[in-house]
Amino acid sequence: MLIAVGLHVLLLMFEVLVCDRVTRGDYFWLLVFMPLFFVSPVSVAACVWGFRHDRSLELEVLCSVNILQFIFIALKLDGIINWPWLVVCVPLWILMSFLCLVVLYYIIWSVLFLRSIDIIAEQRRTHITMAISWMTIVVPLLTFEILLVHQLDGHNSLSFVTGNVSLRLQRGGRGGGIGNDPEEEDDIAVAPEPAAPKMAPIFHKKTGVVITQSPGKYFLCIDMPD
Repeated sequence: MLIAVGLHVLLLMFEVLVCDRVTRGDYFWLLVFMPLFFVSPVSVAACVWGFRHDRSLELEVLCSVNILQFIFIALKLDGIINWPWLVVCVPLWILMSFLCLVVLYYIIWSVLFLRSIDIIAEQRRTHITMAISWMTIVVPLLTFEILLVHQLDGHNSLSFVTGNVSLRLQRGGRGGGIGNDPEEEDDIAVAPEPAAPKMAPIFHKKTGVVITQSPGKYFLCIDMPD
């Protein structure tokens, strides 16, 4: 909880500094990116804590692996390095290459499961859904990054609105209900719980007591004389 609060406070500080830098423009971008430099080690600590406690983390993983990218962007904006944006975004290309490998992994397994006759239909549908989901996330995002870098380096005359088309397609694909259909999940039959076995009652002649047995429970029925 405290780690998450700290991350969001640092991100808020970064947003405020960006707005102030764009409005005034009288100090270095390295100072603006300083909160992100602190976000990365905090995100690493959050990832370690999440792996130990089996918690799913998304923002923390993204921030922890992009520390070098934050430094390169700040140095480029301050004019300290004169590299083209294609070189500045090398850490981003490395991250995207891993995501492309994940997409390729799911595609290969989906093809193998489709050709296998020993796999049930539910498992095939799950792997195909995962492959399509990763493709709709990674491919438009990679296309947007390539178009943006080429636009910043002046290699094409496309507008930024045209470059954002791939991101809009990605949002449309993710919002289109990729995954398990709730109606299909409702149609899945749930196996009823087996009924507890019943045991025959025991009657004691001398005491006139009937003991009805069930797993973990005993009921006493005492027959009173008229």
